[in-house]
Amino acid sequence: MATSALPLYGAEQVRELDRRAIEDRGMAGYALMQRAARACWEQIRARWPAADALGVVCGRGNNGGDGYEIARLARAAGWSVWIVAPYGAPEGTGDAHRACEAWGATAGAAAPLPFEGALPPCAVLVDALFGTGLKRRLDARAQAVVAAINALRNTGTKVVAADIPSGLDASSGAVFDAACVQADLTVTFIGRKLGLYTGEGPQRAGEVCFADLDVPAEIGAGLMPLASLQARAQLAAVLPRRSRTAHKGDHGHVAVIGGNRGMAGAALLAGRAALRAGAGLVSLLTCSEHTAALTAAQPELMCHAGDDLAAARALLRRADVIALGPGLGTDDWARALWSVALDAGKPLVLDADALNLLALEPLPVADAVLTPHPGEAARLLGCRAADVQADRLAALRALEQRYAASIVLKGAGTLVSGAPPQLCPFGNPGMAVGGMGDALTGIVAALRAQGLDGAAAAQHGVLVHALAGDSAAASGERGLLPGDLINALRGIVNP
Repeated sequence: MATSALPLYGAEQVRELDRRAIEDRGMAGYALMQRAARACWEQIRARWPAADALGVVCGRGNNGGDGYEIARLARAAGWSVWIVAPYGAPEGTGDAHRACEAWGATAGAAAPLPFEGALPPCAVLVDALFGTGLKRRLDARAQAVVAAINALRNTGTKVVAADIPSGLDASSGAVFDAACVQADLTVTFIGRKLGLYTGEGPQRAGEVCFADLDVPAEIGAGLMPLASLQARAQLAAVLPRRSRTAHKGDHGHVAVIGGNRGMAGAALLAGRAALRAGAGLVSLLTCSEHTAALTAAQPELMCHAGDDLAAARALLRRADVIALGPGLGTDDWARALWSVALDAGKPLVLDADALNLLALEPLPVADAVLTPHPGEAARLLGCRAADVQADRLAALRALEQRYAASIVLKGAGTLVSGAPPQLCPFGNPGMAVGGMGDALTGIVAALRAQGLDGAAAAQHGVLVHALAGDSAAASGERGLLPGDLINALRGIVNP
């Protein structure tokens, strides 16, 4: 596993990496194409050693050239190989044309077939139709080809995308007009593409394998990535072994505000998560009718009624961080505590109904961490959730600008504010259940209370949350509960 965050690039940046490799380092484009093919072929052989029939769908560009080279390697290994070229053979004298010519000279190679609405059977199919440069809706022919690839996969064929699944935006992870190849494996080259890790990317790409093609990493010097990919090892630097003379005051006091009538559980989950993530003290400001039950449920939490605003103000003066929103509601009680929290002048972690209240009256919230899911982000920006998902990085930047805060844009490939933003590749679908966001709120608040600044608490809180979710899912994703994640936290926050 990587020991530091890895750069994630967009399509234009990857083209620049290609240019630097070829023009500045003198690496032949055709040699890079052959290395890309070799990387794909080695992954195919390793994963499906019993397979012996390969299909390749080739476009007319360099991505198609990769496909012709993969086909040539398979044919040399004795596999049965067919190629479908929906747009015909590459033209000109470039590397793709050279690869196509090399395929034609291969012993026993069959001429590429036109696309006639369906694809022949095969054990493994390589998608080499479009590369990272695609920035438009697929035409009718391409949509039909993508549908045929996916239909063949539904019969049991394994699909390998060369560099990126056709139809997926390499920079954003959006799908063009809902037509996109569904891959089992994507082997991506030279630079990791942001779109493989966020939006629709994690679903469409399947397993992602990176091949640097022997292009040195320093070729990216001076090229700011769109984001960086988090690594578990980041936690060791910010969560060191504690001093033997430590006391509870050294680890911060988190005040959780929430748990309106009927929603006590949300505040309890946030408070428990804050405790398990290492906060020295955790107080709950909640609905008066819940205080006794919450104290009984978790004696380590100091539960207070939020009805007395003067007492609430006094409590918040003693707190180091305020986590506001889990089960808060939007009624008069909630709005009163919202105002008290904003007036306290303490670092904030805002989630759930706190975000909904903020969306009603937008204002900058410096020294705050906002943790919206796409629907909440849409309300905060006054747009649709689909707009957020179409370009999650742009949405993150817009939220930062509008609210002057650190942002956690939740979802597959959660994005977190930073320079560059960080992307969390961990977590699993079992975490798609009510209460997981409340746990994240408590974790981020606890890390903030332990001395991390807002951006670092957000980044590492997301990482801790995702890794704990993966640990808790070891026995299965379905049925995973926030309590399971919270119980796994100690093993993550003590790296």
